[in-house]
Amino acid sequence: MPAWLVFALVALAFSLVAAWIVRRLLDVEVGWLRAWVTAIVVFVIASPVAVWSLTQAQVYENGRLVADGAIAIAFVALTVGWMLAAVVIAVLTLEFLWPSRRWRNPISVVRDAIRRRDRARRYAQILAIGSRHGLTFYESRRRGEQDEELPAALVSAMNEAGVTFVKLGQVLSSREDVLPPALIAAFSTLQMDSTPIPWAEAETAIRAQLGCPIEEVFAEIDPVPLAAASVAQVHAARLRSGEDVVVKIQRPRARAQVTTDLDILERLAAQAERRTDWARAYGARALVAEFSRALREELDYRIEVSNTEMLRSAIPRSEATRLHVPRVYPQYSTAQMIVQERVIGTPFGRLAPGAVPEEEARRIADDLLDAVFEQIAVRGVFHADLHAGNVILGEDGAVTLIDFGAVGVLERSMRRLLIPMLIGMANEDDVAVTDVALLMCEPPGGEFDTTTLQRDIGVILTRVHNARADENIFRSFLDALRRNRMALPPSLLLVFRTLASLEGTLRRLVPDYDMVGRALEVAPRMARSLVSPRTALLSAQTWSTLIAEQMRRMPRRIESLTRSLDEGTLSVRLRALESPDDRSYIDGIIGRLTTTVIGITLVIAGIMLGVDDGGPLLTGDVPAFSFLGSIVGLGGLLLLLRSLRGALRRRS
Repeated sequence: MPAWLVFALVALAFSLVAAWIVRRLLDVEVGWLRAWVTAIVVFVIASPVAVWSLTQAQVYENGRLVADGAIAIAFVALTVGWMLAAVVIAVLTLEFLWPSRRWRNPISVVRDAIRRRDRARRYAQILAIGSRHGLTFYESRRRGEQDEELPAALVSAMNEAGVTFVKLGQVLSSREDVLPPALIAAFSTLQMDSTPIPWAEAETAIRAQLGCPIEEVFAEIDPVPLAAASVAQVHAARLRSGEDVVVKIQRPRARAQVTTDLDILERLAAQAERRTDWARAYGARALVAEFSRALREELDYRIEVSNTEMLRSAIPRSEATRLHVPRVYPQYSTAQMIVQERVIGTPFGRLAPGAVPEEEARRIADDLLDAVFEQIAVRGVFHADLHAGNVILGEDGAVTLIDFGAVGVLERSMRRLLIPMLIGMANEDDVAVTDVALLMCEPPGGEFDTTTLQRDIGVILTRVHNARADENIFRSFLDALRRNRMALPPSLLLVFRTLASLEGTLRRLVPDYDMVGRALEVAPRMARSLVSPRTALLSAQTWSTLIAEQMRRMPRRIESLTRSLDEGTLSVRLRALESPDDRSYIDGIIGRLTTTVIGITLVIAGIMLGVDDGGPLLTGDVPAFSFLGSIVGLGGLLLLLRSLRGALRRRS
């Protein structure tokens, strides 16, 4: 057999065995291909050195082994072991510089490639839209920051960019504390005014959702939309049974476009948090995640139908008789279309200044505020998106709520605390508001400075009470909690956002409307409704039953404790290492420390034996102690290399 073929077969066998041993020894996700190629390279490079060392030890000469059989096998095994150690060192070095990655599922690879293509195409579309509307960096610098055309250009670009950007503009339109009035006014037009889709496209979508010809359901339908919102557009229609309705049909390409846009926003938020302090401070990824969740829910109209019916069932029991929720027709509604009662009126966002007499406007604002407070504090179910486009004023002064894609639910335990907090805000009682905030929110771990929180809240209350019409107390309160790293319950956060949005909507009707002052009048009545005799009796019965049950079990617990004391079997369990994860972590640290200490000891012992010339000669120039030192040193080196697997895991 040719020598080159023998060398190739030995190299192949060594590389396969070495790759398997390396993966088992390191206990990390090292790729088979990497381990195999590295073993081949090390074998080719180390083979001349191995042959030279065996020759110097008088084990190998002229292409054959010359030492005794057992001694020759021992020397060859030791040489192969050191070559294996070289493979482990090479693989570890590669893992630190270039960590291995698992082979990905081909389906995932193709899907990710399609998403990258969609993202790249969408990036190009957004840049082209911005360029057409003069929103490039060069154009913005040339026109200047105070250009009066900038808000209109932004609105036009958002309308053209589609669903996600229009919805983003709607969210920004309620942030008077962040954006200038010109941008707020421009973004407010996005509440209702978006670019409509052609009737032919809308008709096809309606027919697809109905699953039958349009004429079988509607006696007539207006091809000109009443309004074009961010996700859908609305057409007036009449059912064959004679009821006047509106058809809210989702834009056909809305879902695909929203998926790509949200993917882009999530990646941008992640990059911003990695690169900037302000993004980490504001929690950009969490904000985008919340925005994504809300927008995805808004695309499923079955949720909106369910929310509408839930709020309709709460309205008749309320005293807010002038608040109206339109009826929906579930038999004609789907995930992408809603058929509901037609509402005649003017959205608050389109009310002209002075369109409603001041006295009547204040009455309407008071009634709407009372109704919303009752929904939040008494019923615990409320409309969570009360921007000016979702509140419609009828000719008779009745107020109708529309677009129930976002509905909040506030649990009873939170409702019992909300009223005292509102009363405390109205009375400028910073101590009471701070105490309620500590009950509502979870303070951060470690030492918490309650004095700082109380001082921040007190400053906000004092400032608001001296300029109520100029500052939103709920946004300021949220900012104070966020500065003090308070963990806000999601339901409470949604309440504050709803009230902040409602205040902006009411000021469209009454520019100087004082929500805090009105809350002082509303809160006591809401508090009385929460503590009716029936609820008080039921609560007393519930707690008395619980206390009686605890007292009934107390003698048995005391007896068990005293028996354990008498028998000397009382034990105390420490929670510090109770979790299996905690114990596993400690075991891992102790194991790596033990392995490292043993490895260092073996390496030192191997070096000391290697320089010792004592013991019988195994070959002409190699004493037994030197040979034994090489074996001990090799074992210590392999243990040290294995202890590095923890570093590889932390890096991955």
